[in-house]
Amino acid sequence: MLAKEGETTQRSSAGKPASGQAGSDLLQLVSFRLGGEEYGLEILKVQEIIRMQSLTRVPNSPSYVEGVINLRGKVIPVVGMRKRFGMETREKDKETRIIVVEVQGDVLGFEVDSVSEVLRIPADTVEPPPRLSKSDNEYVSGVGKLQSRLLLLLDVNRLMADTQTAESLQSAPPPAAPALEPALVS
Repeated sequence: MLAKEGETTQRSSAGKPASGQAGSDLLQLVSFRLGGEEYGLEILKVQEIIRMQSLTRVPNSPSYVEGVINLRGKVIPVVGMRKRFGMETREKDKETRIIVVEVQGDVLGFEVDSVSEVLRIPADTVEPPPRLSKSDNEYVSGVGKLQSRLLLLLDVNRLMADTQTAESLQSAPPPAAPALEPALVS
């Protein structure tokens, strides 16, 4: 059963919901839409949700980085989640939002089609993501079952760790050619 309006969830020192009764753990999530799918982010990672702003494109940035914004004097990179997930791009509209998140000490924005709501769902309604290939669904940490819909829960740390790995590979200098020994002349 979903938490009633006004109810709060106590958190343990690990940042997970504290258990008052067996099976009563609640996950607090911000849900958003990309295409026809609904995704969720852990609310503790979300700093704020803002309307779309004009972006400044950064040369030589990964294709999924839409650009940077100035948010109260701080420059924040914005990741286009449609591009990040290999989806078709679409025109930005009045529903397009930027979800500002903190991941491993870095602040960045996720551009999404729309933000739906803040949800509290029972932890026992979340199942592991289905394994459809040899590699796991890299960024999906679980699937939340709501009344008539499914919510794909994203693991932002894995999403950004992969992004940082790709960026470091792109910015690393090419390996140096081995030095050749001078030929000895006899």
